[in-house]
Amino acid sequence: MSIKLLLLEDDLLFGESIQDFLEEEGFVVQLCRNGQEALNATFESRYDLYLLDINVPLIDGLSLLKELRGSLDETPAIYLTSHKDATVLREAYENGADDYLKKPFETDELLLRIHALLRRRGSVNNRYCAGELCLDTYHKSILLDGNEIIFSPKEYLLMALLIQNAGEVVTKEMMMDALWSASESISEGAIRVYINRLKQEIGNERILNVRGMGYRLVS
Repeated sequence: MSIKLLLLEDDLLFGESIQDFLEEEGFVVQLCRNGQEALNATFESRYDLYLLDINVPLIDGLSLLKELRGSLDETPAIYLTSHKDATVLREAYENGADDYLKKPFETDELLLRIHALLRRRGSVNNRYCAGELCLDTYHKSILLDGNEIIFSPKEYLLMALLIQNAGEVVTKEMMMDALWSASESISEGAIRVYINRLKQEIGNERILNVRGMGYRLVS
């Protein structure tokens, strides 16, 4: 199976040159010109690794990775940046970066870092299970008895939160923090709608309502 990379780079000439190089090396590469395009791409497809510039339009690379990590996306990420400021690079790691490469760089060095990171990530456990129900954070998928269930992005986030806290009460506040940003409007009614949708897919008996507190996934 081909390894899929997402490349976020607003310099079209540079981005296309990196894309061409990596495709010649056998990778499948999705080139995005701004952070919003990249964010949309992560919901539409799964990638094995992210290559991210920092100073890009709409959503900068730092904010993009922070949002992805906040939504339980653990796809490995390398920043390709001209930044030399230690504060920026520290923020990159705090937001979930696995590595960074300063521009200009040799394409062979980029290739070495990609292979090294993919090898390391291959040894990490990215699966959480509660009985027959499993969360694969690397591929952003939910499986029941080994079969993938297709959820919307927010349904996936809620299901992932329940699985990672199986047997414990997940409060409504925890759900709101996971599903919505501070600028979005929130309603408990929306949570009930999502919970009912999850129950339809995995069975009513698996998710218990803890009155006045939240919900608990039976492990």
